[in-house]
Amino acid sequence: MTKLLLGTENPGKIREINSLLQEVDADLVIPGDLGLALHVEESGQTYAENASRKALIYSKASGLLTLADDSGLEVDALNGAPGLYSARYSPKTGATDKDRRDYLLKQLRGFSRPWLARFHCTVVLAAPEGVIHVADGVCPGEIIPDERGESGFGYDPIFLVENMERTMAELSMAEKNQISHRGKAIEAVIPILLSYL
Repeated sequence: MTKLLLGTENPGKIREINSLLQEVDADLVIPGDLGLALHVEESGQTYAENASRKALIYSKASGLLTLADDSGLEVDALNGAPGLYSARYSPKTGATDKDRRDYLLKQLRGFSRPWLARFHCTVVLAAPEGVIHVADGVCPGEIIPDERGESGFGYDPIFLVENMERTMAELSMAEKNQISHRGKAIEAVIPILLSYL
C-alpha cells in the first residue's frame, strides 16, 4: 500500500483528514511516525504558499507523496482577521485554542452582530519533485459569543455554520466532513490523489 504523509502534527487536523480519506487506499502516516521533527515556518502571504511550503518540505524530507493544508478563520468585522494568523491569534505565550477564541471575542466587542465569518482551507498535494495540485474550500457562517459543542477544535465552538443553527463543534465528524472548508478542499484533491496511488 502506498504511503501518504500528512504534513501536520495538529491532532485535530490529523483526525479530520484521516476521516476524510478513509475510503482512499493509502497508508496514512504523520511526521512523527517517520521520526521527522521539522518546524516549517508559515511565512507565506497566502494559504496556498504556506500549504505548498509544508507539503514540499515534508515530501522532500520523507521521499513520500505528501498532503498538507493551511487554513484560517476570516471575520468580516475584523477585515478578514485572524486569517493566516488564526493559529497564532493571541498575544499570550503558549496560547491554547480557548485563549485564541477568547481573544477573538474580545476583538469583536463593540461591533454589531451578526459577526459574519468563513473558514478557508487550502490543501496541497506534493511529491518530492514538486507541487502536484492545489485545492480550496470555504465554509460560511458567523461567530457567536458563547461556546457550544464538544467536538472539533480551534474556533469550532464559536462558529455557527450557515443555515444549520449549530456550531461546527456541535456537528458529528460525518456532518462536519460534508460541509467543512477542509472537507471541500480534500474532496477536490481526492481524484488527483487516486491517480497517484
